[in-house]
Amino acid sequence: MSNTLYASCAEVLSLAQSRKDDLAALLDPETGFAPKLRQICHDRLEELQENSVPGTEMEMLALKMEGDTWGLLQAVMPLRKMATPTYPSPQFLISTNPYTPTATLAQSIMHSSPLLTELVVVREWLHETAPLDLGPGPATGYWKFTKYQLLQNARMGKGKQRDGGVAGEMDPDTATREGSVLAADDIGYDKALVQALYACVRAGRLEDAIELCRKAHQPWRAASIRGSLLFQWKAISNEPKDEDAMDDGEVDGWTGNLRRKLWKSTCIRAALNPNLSKAERALYAALAPCPQTSSALKSSCRTWEDHLWAQISIICEEKEVTEMSRLKGGHWEQFEGHTGLGEDDVAMDDDENGRDRGIGEDEEDWEQEVADTLASLASIHVEEGASAENPYHISQLQIILGNTDELLKEFANGLREGAYDKDSPEFPVMTRFFAHLCLFLQIIEIPTPAVETQVILEVYLGVLEAAGQRELIAMYAGALGDNAVLRYAMFLTSLDVSTDISERRLALTRARDHGLDMERVAVATAERTIEKAFSTLPVPRGPLPSIPTPQPPASTAETFLIRSIEWTSFLSSTHPTLLEQANVIVRFFLAHGRVELARQALEMLPRELASIREPEERVTEYVQYRVWARCWLGLEKIEEVEKTGASGMARETLSEWLKEYKTLLDQSREQITKLLTTEWLVSDNTQEGGERRQRDLIRIRQIFIPEFLLRLHGALYRSRQHLPQNLKHCLALANIVADSRYRLYSDFVNQDGRRLGDYLQAVRRAVLAGLEGGGSDPFWIVNSA
Repeated sequence: MSNTLYASCAEVLSLAQSRKDDLAALLDPETGFAPKLRQICHDRLEELQENSVPGTEMEMLALKMEGDTWGLLQAVMPLRKMATPTYPSPQFLISTNPYTPTATLAQSIMHSSPLLTELVVVREWLHETAPLDLGPGPATGYWKFTKYQLLQNARMGKGKQRDGGVAGEMDPDTATREGSVLAADDIGYDKALVQALYACVRAGRLEDAIELCRKAHQPWRAASIRGSLLFQWKAISNEPKDEDAMDDGEVDGWTGNLRRKLWKSTCIRAALNPNLSKAERALYAALAPCPQTSSALKSSCRTWEDHLWAQISIICEEKEVTEMSRLKGGHWEQFEGHTGLGEDDVAMDDDENGRDRGIGEDEEDWEQEVADTLASLASIHVEEGASAENPYHISQLQIILGNTDELLKEFANGLREGAYDKDSPEFPVMTRFFAHLCLFLQIIEIPTPAVETQVILEVYLGVLEAAGQRELIAMYAGALGDNAVLRYAMFLTSLDVSTDISERRLALTRARDHGLDMERVAVATAERTIEKAFSTLPVPRGPLPSIPTPQPPASTAETFLIRSIEWTSFLSSTHPTLLEQANVIVRFFLAHGRVELARQALEMLPRELASIREPEERVTEYVQYRVWARCWLGLEKIEEVEKTGASGMARETLSEWLKEYKTLLDQSREQITKLLTTEWLVSDNTQEGGERRQRDLIRIRQIFIPEFLLRLHGALYRSRQHLPQNLKHCLALANIVADSRYRLYSDFVNQDGRRLGDYLQAVRRAVLAGLEGGGSDPFWIVNSA
């Protein structure tokens, strides 16, 4: 699916959300929500058709059906949500003007029933979406080939042909008489013409059908089609007159069929006439839809939309006939006995506003009958096009029935149960439609089922993620209500570790732009990231790790964990949370001996973190990690200076080198001594982080207390040739280890490189080095100035 399609839909949604208090704008037939999405589908469909992209047939079908469904929503939702004008009842029209034309009465009957009004609108929508048939083209004469054959027969003295020969007459009914047929070319032309006429009636284009008849030189067909128009005479109707309306050109001022009842009975007979072709019977059944002609009409239905149109046409026509029968047809048309209703069956009591209180007594029963009839289309067999089980056909039927809740629940259940193929090209199209349907209904204040709406939007967010539409996630996540923060946090967590920090900041900022709590999103994202990283990283346990130099590079999971720090570093309001999470991350890395990663995490933290004062336990731990970092850095700097060496240096250079060397040694000794004598990472607070934190802190001390002692001792010992007094500092360090106040000896474990004996061996070497200067007193180093 084109990425611009996602962006275009999001743009429409954003505009609609900004107009959520303007219902008229949302339901505008040109610029409203549904028409714009319909246009987007149409534009994308044209793009695919023009480019003839292979393998897009299913997507094209889905786009066509989605666009049609948005058209249906635009047709019915204004009727359900907007206040409708008040119209006089048909009884009021008859009582005030017995000569009210039938077309005016029919309009009034439609307005008196909200359901009938909706069905008429749905029928118009079905007309609009119906395919067109241009027909066989203009004819050069009336049954030209049959006429030529008759003339040829006359010249040859054959006379009129019967019993299977060419028709002997040219009247319109000649082909229905036994043993009489038209010329083959005329038969073919008539068949194509009738099919095109049916297609015009199916599309509600009666004038086009009449024009086709004119071009075919068959005005009698045009007359039969024009007979479907209701009688109208504006000069005597109760309708308000439009002064600007153009004159219709009628000499006596009236239009339509004054004898429509007679015309309709004739159409019914034609539709039931077995001597007529199937196509012609279907044409007359379409002109006069009713239960009697339903078989002929439905036999021509190929698609699901055809069946829906046929059924609604019959319902609308029968409702009009029934209500007209209640009115006794007015002055112009009498429907005696048509419905079997007597005069007493209809109450003619008008209220003061001209609205009848008797008409519609059986409205509820009729509405239920309509609902049951239309519901049967959910399982009807179709010969062409998408089946009745297609999600869009299900959607259209449920929208017509007003069951959008059931529709959303059914689709959401299908998503949960894996009923839809997520790899199919139409899945993103279908999911996008249902997601926007949920949002559209919410915007126009039609309640949607909360759980099912969340499921649908969640799946659509996955579609957006798969399509790389990161900038749109926040907008749709914001529609999840209470779950919006968590869902958007899940999306941010899914960002690749290679995503630039500026892009991450922008993604987080979009949360605020779309009404989400940016602080909550940041905290939730960091928490989800840490949880996800820890789910794949090993728990620090077992033998203490060695600390190689250089250390191996970070794994993907370790990098993922480090970058979780970024989410709570953008906002100062999330720094307290950042402090807690930073402690957890640094503690984890130190417990694994991942020195470089721990330092990297500390370097990513903002300076403002140092200004936090509460809670004390958390702040203290953070400060002690900073102390650790300075001590470790100091030892590394000593090693770097040692590598430069003192041999071969000029006197001035050597003096500068010694000065730097001594300064670094003194600073490191002071820093590490302070660390060793200030209960570094010693905590009795089991509430902060629980027992696991306590175990990790003990493990870190067991790793780094021996490490610091041995490394510092080694640096002091190696410097004895240039700074002999450092041997004294070596032995002073041993006194600190032996001091029961600090209990540093308890941090040595029975493991190579970290045994207390290893440290004592290093102390022994320092003592022996002190004796190298001469004398037998092993303590002269300690006592020396």
